[in-house]
Amino acid sequence: MAWWSPDPRGVLRPAELSVSRSLRTSCRRYEIRIDTAFSKVMAGCADPSRDRGWIDHRIIGAYQQLHALGWAHSVEAWDEDGLAGGLYGVAIGGLFAGESMFQQRTDASKAALVGLVDILGDSPDRLIDVQWCTDHLASLGAIEVTRDDYLSRLPRLLSAEGPTWPSQRG
Repeated sequence: MAWWSPDPRGVLRPAELSVSRSLRTSCRRYEIRIDTAFSKVMAGCADPSRDRGWIDHRIIGAYQQLHALGWAHSVEAWDEDGLAGGLYGVAIGGLFAGESMFQQRTDASKAALVGLVDILGDSPDRLIDVQWCTDHLASLGAIEVTRDDYLSRLPRLLSAEGPTWPSQRG
């Protein structure tokens, strides 16, 4: 599987997540769950009607295997109508490499991101790799770093103690 290494690279430090008043209000509409619908989140992210879709059956299969091994995780936003949105990625130590997010209702993917930050906490040894710093992600606090800067941080992040994911508990 290819690994994209953009330069610059988009990252979000959990402690620097910017949650607007309206997003905080939206978050109250959703229940955040972890790893309860990984396949459904992947299907939402792989929806062929989305612009620039890149998630195919090979990627879905690979990430489902990573999920079964405890490396890949989904963060889901649920409401009274079901799964409203979510995100998935790979967690290694203090790094969460976000792969994709989707939403079917307003702010559901942003609520999932807020839920991810709640899991990661505000340790300086935690980082969310968002790959590309879109305007949407920049409005939430994502920044760009050079490839060299990102690669120099990786050893510390990967060896840091990460959060305990619900699927890894007792």
